[in-house]
Amino acid sequence: MSRAFVFPGQGAQTIGMGQALAESYPQAQAVFDEVNEALGQDLSALIWSGEAEELTLTENAQPALMATSLAAFRALEAEGLTLDSAAFVAGHSLGEYSALAAAGSVSIADAARLLRIRGRAMQAAVPVGEGAMAALLGLDFDTAAAVASEAAQGEVCQAANDNDPSQVVISGNKAAVERAVEIAKGRGAKRAVLLPVSAPFHCALMQPAAEAMQEALAEVEFKAPAVPLVANVRAEAVTDPAEIKALLVEQVTGSVRWRESVAWMAGQGVTEIWEIGAGKALSGMIRRIEKSIACKQVGTPDEVRAVMTPAE
Repeated sequence: MSRAFVFPGQGAQTIGMGQALAESYPQAQAVFDEVNEALGQDLSALIWSGEAEELTLTENAQPALMATSLAAFRALEAEGLTLDSAAFVAGHSLGEYSALAAAGSVSIADAARLLRIRGRAMQAAVPVGEGAMAALLGLDFDTAAAVASEAAQGEVCQAANDNDPSQVVISGNKAAVERAVEIAKGRGAKRAVLLPVSAPFHCALMQPAAEAMQEALAEVEFKAPAVPLVANVRAEAVTDPAEIKALLVEQVTGSVRWRESVAWMAGQGVTEIWEIGAGKALSGMIRRIEKSIACKQVGTPDEVRAVMTPAE
């Protein structure tokens, strides 16, 4: 059996996530302490007892989701997990930073600081109300990309997330995305809905944020990950630290090629994927991409113990 560890992206955040892990495992609590210190903010108080609206702010959600994922990963390690039990790590958008921290490529503190910069830069790249994202359900990637291209009409509108065979998210100028929603309905989309997001991620409008990340990443030391990273924009494994940094910059404006990434891992013999952190959105996508892969969610103490307990 070949296994991969994957880490969720924005949208998975919920108030209270990771609290039970921190209460059950000192190693998990230490992750939240390290993130709080790195950011100079009691982020864990916001995650566990704050307002959902504040947690959802991009600059908070990104480091918060990484902290929760790494807390779960440290809990797994406390129960005896070793990193070499996985063939690959991968993450959805900001989840790449979680994957890299888990694989020892970047420190948790540096990942938290980078994600705070990333969140702020992505938010600042486009004035509120000028950008939008929409989910097109029931269209394959090529059709969704063609819809986005037709809707652009001189503005930005492009496929941002190729999530699974029936879900593509598009991103760009608000008017163009709204046009795409209407075009998609005429092309047979089961649903085409605007998403409640604060900025148009993973499209050309994010170029200012990409430049900010290039500058920020240049200041941070990355090592080769102990387990290869299946990169969002490449949909195959990478290990070279310089290449990983370049791909993290490219990822800000590039598409998250999740469907292809999962299919690539399946092609490499991966038969089991653990989704580590908040929520279970990635597991749903993975099942729709490759039915042969068994998915396990690991975000609570009970789930940690369940996956680490040998089957009878």
